Amino acid sequence: GGKKSDIPVLINMLGSKNRMNWALGVEDIEEVATEIRDLVKKQPPSSFLEKLKMLPTLAKIGSYAPKKVSSGSCQEIVLTGDEIDLTKFPIIQCWPKDGGSFITFACTISKDPDNGIRNVGMYRLQILDKKTTAMHWQIHKHGSQRYRELKKKIPVAVYLGGDPALIFAGACPLPDNFDEFLFAGFLRKKAVELVSCKTVELEVPANAEMVIEGYVDPEEPLVDEGPFGDHTGYYTLVDKYPAFHVTAITHRKQMIYPTTIVGRPPMEDGYMGLAITRIFLPLVQLTFPEIKDMNIPVETCFHNLAIISIKKTYPAHAQKIMSSLWGMGQLMFSKCIIVVDEDVNVQNLSEVAWRVGNNIDAKRDIVFTEGPVDALDHASPRFGIGSKMGIDATRKWKEEGYDRQWPPDIEMDEVTRRRIDEIWGRLGIDNPDRSN
Repeated sequence: GGKKSDIPVLINMLGSKNRMNWALGVEDIEEVATEIRDLVKKQPPSSFLEKLKMLPTLAKIGSYAPKKVSSGSCQEIVLTGDEIDLTKFPIIQCWPKDGGSFITFACTISKDPDNGIRNVGMYRLQILDKKTTAMHWQIHKHGSQRYRELKKKIPVAVYLGGDPALIFAGACPLPDNFDEFLFAGFLRKKAVELVSCKTVELEVPANAEMVIEGYVDPEEPLVDEGPFGDHTGYYTLVDKYPAFHVTAITHRKQMIYPTTIVGRPPMEDGYMGLAITRIFLPLVQLTFPEIKDMNIPVETCFHNLAIISIKKTYPAHAQKIMSSLWGMGQLMFSKCIIVVDEDVNVQNLSEVAWRVGNNIDAKRDIVFTEGPVDALDHASPRFGIGSKMGIDATRKWKEEGYDRQWPPDIEMDEVTRRRIDEIWGRLGIDNPDRSN
């Protein structure tokens, strides 16, 4: 940090709804969701995982599967040995109390040592010296245990920049054994071109701006990583993570260094999270067709609150949905789930607050359970384990023990509404909010 660099920095590339749309080449992110919904409807599979795995098949897998090419602009410059120097790149310190400079917008590639299946994820890397970073992944994940059994180092390649669809795919919560590059090809309607790394047996996107090759030794002691100003708006404190040893750096001749800053929302990652929610909603709905819509507010940092609207068809239906989502993929980390009826617009937080405030009896309608929580949850009594809260804000039925009569909503009658519409222009009232 603090050094000047001739390399231009790109930041906030995906930091708005419009930029996310441009990055994925659509007018509206809902186009992608609709396409996924239409694809999977043609051949409904039996499980959520199968649905995800089936996507590429339905999306003409032959044309969207990643393909190998002999050379790529990501390797116009190749640095090995003593030429390797991470400190020469404009890697930023994001916040005042950060433990150093962090690579924040990189996608990390590793492979299962047994079946060769690729995994791509977005993890931050703290610069420790010219050739070493901390790798912010959990050591028990990503086949680390298997590499330890085999007494092998884990080959790793980190790519920065290139097609925004590649960056987005790396951040998506895809299931194990599903290729992120295949998903990027589906998003882009074009196969991702890959080139072989120079010093590790992995392939990287040919059009990336920069690639960092190296290895993680699972038998080495862990290193201190942090503090880091995280997407929760709080600092994640120092913890132990694996060291990543760099064996090569390759990049374009006229490279651009992409980075992002996370912190108290809304930040750039919030818009990525919104896009992920919209794109994956159809897959959640295929497993749970009663779910009408979902809102994971940016302000609640992805894992703290999910608001779900359902078509309620039986008693305790809301509680069933809570239990189901707490056992499903990344949604299992949801600290609080609010369930409302299908006629509630969950994207309107004002409406949600009104419904929840009026529709719940606290003792009857709030449930608690325990389970895994996000690793960044500093409020949980133990790391990674905490309590969850479910709020049933649906209309209550007699079968649910509600013996009173549920009151109707206040709504203007159509005759009055039409009459006001007719005379509105003569009333001389500017900028009316007439959405209701």
